[in-house]
Amino acid sequence: MEEDKKAIWGWAIYDWANSAFATTVMAGFFPVFFKTYWSYGTDITVSTAQLGFGNSLASVVVAIMAPVLGAIADKGSARKKFLIFFAYSGVLMTASLFWVQKGRWEIAIFIYIMGIIGFSGANIFYDALLISVASRERIDYVSGLGYSLGYLGGGLLFLINVLMTLMPQKFGLTDASQAVRLSFLSVAVWWGGFTVFTIFWVHESPQKEAVGLRAVREGLHQLIETFKKVRYLKTVFMFLIAYWCYIDGVDTVVRMAVDYGLSLGFESKDLILAILMVQFIGFPAALGFGKLGQCWNVKKAIFLAIGVYMFVTLWAMMMTQKHEFYVLAGMIGLVQGGIQALSRSYYSRLIPREQAAEYYGFYNMLGKFASIVGPALMGAVGLLVKRIMMPASASPEQFHSVTRLASRLSIGSILILFLLGALLLFFVDEEKGRQEVALLS
Repeated sequence: MEEDKKAIWGWAIYDWANSAFATTVMAGFFPVFFKTYWSYGTDITVSTAQLGFGNSLASVVVAIMAPVLGAIADKGSARKKFLIFFAYSGVLMTASLFWVQKGRWEIAIFIYIMGIIGFSGANIFYDALLISVASRERIDYVSGLGYSLGYLGGGLLFLINVLMTLMPQKFGLTDASQAVRLSFLSVAVWWGGFTVFTIFWVHESPQKEAVGLRAVREGLHQLIETFKKVRYLKTVFMFLIAYWCYIDGVDTVVRMAVDYGLSLGFESKDLILAILMVQFIGFPAALGFGKLGQCWNVKKAIFLAIGVYMFVTLWAMMMTQKHEFYVLAGMIGLVQGGIQALSRSYYSRLIPREQAAEYYGFYNMLGKFASIVGPALMGAVGLLVKRIMMPASASPEQFHSVTRLASRLSIGSILILFLLGALLLFFVDEEKGRQEVALLS
């Protein structure tokens, strides 16, 4: 396959574009602003549950849509069209957060859910387009390039947004709240603006065209056929279940880390700076992991990243000082982009290339079903521990102590997902997977 460098950069730039949503909104400002502004006055354990269940609901919707949309897009050669539709839906929702007033947590969480659906839905087709722009030999590197640009782009805008909140007057703003709300608008402009390069530089691989209802009919038929075949694709199935487990832990850390830090009493300023640090460490680290997968072994590199996450989770349960949060953030930055990039490229080795969007629909479906479990598990464990251990007439000291214990046990609950993911990944055999696909071709 002859590579088009312009197409590769056009594909990778989309990660630069949409990562602003992942950093400024999902990982950074939304959890803080939700807890201190939109859910103002609510018990911290309850607001954690609200955020966790909101994340889970968004994941349910994306998980249900993913394989169907992927199959339809394959039949209609419409991966780019679907990417554009979902991306700009997410852009619109992100901009809408600017107008949500204080205390209106229901409206904020609804718009947030719709934004996640746009973000995650577009990623189904973005992932599927990887095969159209990269050769098999360079697919690990190109996948890593996308994530590295994502960390850099998301980090640069996040840096500007953080400075806006720390020094609002220097930007002509009245206070930090106005700065955060304007940050949501800046994400919408950044995401929508840079996506234009992807639209014009990336060209989809030509396939037999189906349009309108025919594309829907043929896509659904293809999906049914794939369900029938999946029992023979044991390696693909095993990898997807392993991925379902360990990526749940990764996504939960991304979405709930700031909320967890706030529950322990850390200042939002320190937590936001730690997330910013992840972005700039993640930029070279994702590129490095792409090279590591190319030169060493993709599967072993994924195991390395899972091991780091397990260590981070254990340490997070016991940390008491804010400098520990910075250390953990640095460790996460070293592996977060790597585990995402190499999982995506490793999966491409196991699936039929001509059905990429459909199979990446399954990939994203399981990833989003995993995202249902992690945040909801954290919310449920926190509420359960507090209900069981909180005395009927608790003193302020007892209330504070039990609340912190509930938060620590809630983050610890995701450790089992990393363990299961590593165990199942051990049994995935890439060569056997290619043979299974060849037999079904």
